[in-house]
Amino acid sequence: MRLIGLAVALAVSLFAAPLAGEAQPLGKIPKVGVLEPTSQQRLAPCIFAFQLGLRHLGYVEGQTILLDYRYGEGQLDRLPALAGELVRSAPDVLWTHSIPGALALKQATTTLPIVVGVAIDLTEMGLAESLAHPGGNLTGLELRPADLAGKRLQLFKEALPTITRVAILVDPAWTAYTSIPRVIDRDARTLGVQLQRVEARAPAAFEAAFAAMDRGKADALMVMESEVFAAHRQQLQALALQHRLPSMSYGPHHAEAGSLLAYGADPRELCQRSAAFVHKILRGAKPADLPIERADKFPLVVNLKTAKALRLTIPQSLLLRADQVIE
Repeated sequence: MRLIGLAVALAVSLFAAPLAGEAQPLGKIPKVGVLEPTSQQRLAPCIFAFQLGLRHLGYVEGQTILLDYRYGEGQLDRLPALAGELVRSAPDVLWTHSIPGALALKQATTTLPIVVGVAIDLTEMGLAESLAHPGGNLTGLELRPADLAGKRLQLFKEALPTITRVAILVDPAWTAYTSIPRVIDRDARTLGVQLQRVEARAPAAFEAAFAAMDRGKADALMVMESEVFAAHRQQLQALALQHRLPSMSYGPHHAEAGSLLAYGADPRELCQRSAAFVHKILRGAKPADLPIERADKFPLVVNLKTAKALRLTIPQSLLLRADQVIE
């Protein structure tokens, strides 16, 4: 198995000693207010990566940095109130991931620095003036997974030439996906594929979503990224396997959970990088002066265990191009 190695590093390094080049004491222990959209029991992978990034910068939670957590428990309507609580606690920096988390913090304060571990289309959502010059109190890292949807469909068809009806699962809370699948209709026609949009806001809607796919006679599934799908990716991929639907997902974390294929940036890598933004702000930088960074690595992952379970053969040409093969 050719592994990118981030998942193992996350598990191991959280308990490792700080690396060389440790963060220097600041006179007082800095506090970061963390707004986590998911639950403490079922965290999205992003928060572990952020903690790892802090460790790599020499911070030790509870000793050289304080993290004050608020959990949305998957209920987005709770985020504004939780954001207000964090602002009132007067942290040095606020941190979150996802557009709902970023919007909640941005509405709660225009002065406290906000770092977004990863979110979709920060500039398009009006959270920053531009990538190079955010211009306000918010900066961080962003994904543009809709831009990769056509490429993912092409790779899916290359892996499984016989697929003709592809369901696209989206979280309607992510406004960036209102154009899906319309923006890839031309790609679909070229590939001889019909597309079916299916929505699910929460795990309770997964069963109904797969029932809709069955009614639509889907023979494959593309999963768009969302914090709900990431946090419940094992359940999602188990249902795909149960319904005999090969899936193409966004990011290695989904392939590790059982998706047949994944193509896209790893949100964990971006959230780990976001710790550097927090570090710079604690050293005096202003969010307005820290350019927003975009994902620049898009690994292709193939899960041969899932292929075997579905009795599918992945072309050798695709396997040779894969960045990671799970066997």
